[in-house]
Amino acid sequence: MVGKEGIMPASDIGIDLGTKNCLVYSTGKGLVLQEPSIVVYDKDTEKIRAIGEEARQMAGHVTSNMEVIRPIRQGVIVDFNVTEKMLKYFITKAMGSRAFRKPRISICVPSGITEIERKAVEEVTYQAGARQVFLVEEPIAGAIGSGVDVTKPFGNLIVDIGGGTTDVAVISLGGVVVSASVKVAGDAFDQAILEYVRKTHSLFIGEDMAEEIKIKIGTAVEEANPQVLEVKGRNIMTGLPKQIKLTSEEVRAALRDATGQIVETVHGVLEKTPPELAADIVDRGIVLTGGGALLKGMDVLIEQKTGVNTLTVQNAMNVVAVGTGKYAEIMARMDE
Repeated sequence: MVGKEGIMPASDIGIDLGTKNCLVYSTGKGLVLQEPSIVVYDKDTEKIRAIGEEARQMAGHVTSNMEVIRPIRQGVIVDFNVTEKMLKYFITKAMGSRAFRKPRISICVPSGITEIERKAVEEVTYQAGARQVFLVEEPIAGAIGSGVDVTKPFGNLIVDIGGGTTDVAVISLGGVVVSASVKVAGDAFDQAILEYVRKTHSLFIGEDMAEEIKIKIGTAVEEANPQVLEVKGRNIMTGLPKQIKLTSEEVRAALRDATGQIVETVHGVLEKTPPELAADIVDRGIVLTGGGALLKGMDVLIEQKTGVNTLTVQNAMNVVAVGTGKYAEIMARMDE
């Protein structure tokens, strides 16, 4: 917990270090950086060639002596050395000319993270140049960024669907009362689409195409007027380029298992919620945050299956970073 002196000055930052993207929020400037959590490594020189957006642009065109590294998978750091360098790069870029002063950094972590993983995130953030580190659970950050007053004795149910994990938590009095985390989120949606197109249409498509399908015609619920998208890829049988027409109804079928697992996780958390807080949630509704929450109809599906009013917040992708940046200040107010 942060002491009364712990209110963050303008130069301190909050980081949403996601599986897919890293977002940095500065208490003085707002959202200052949003880049992919990806690195291109040169095996010959044993040096990092590119980080973030520059690395993403190179990723599809790398030569055999280069390796594309995603150092965070399903919300967990899998390559500490690369994560440290990537964080250092993002922090320096976000701080600009103020980088000479070590910042205090709030960094968000999945609610299901182990003690060993927490220590690892803390250590990497210190190594990347932090003066002081606060770890914030993703649902709390999502709630703060959505404008929910987490300090009050009311139950709020937050569902944060990121790239690698979905975190579901009931929050009250600045803490998590009941929570669950499932390693199914935006990346799993892409993978499910990729596999469906391969099995059903004998077509190889890349991750970028799978994501484009998800954004353009992806849906979690049945639509009155299904949409159609032309999809290009490589024919599995002949190895030649091929084009097919894919419908949004097919995409819904491809995503059914993944969206169903998220709904089950929400259901499970509701079942474990104390009655008084459950009554608050019925009154206040369920709040969806994170990039994965932008899948069309995800809020409708959760509402249909739980009977509780569900809302996807505006700027769903940014709210966790914003909430992480404001966390220390809000916790300091609770201490007063």
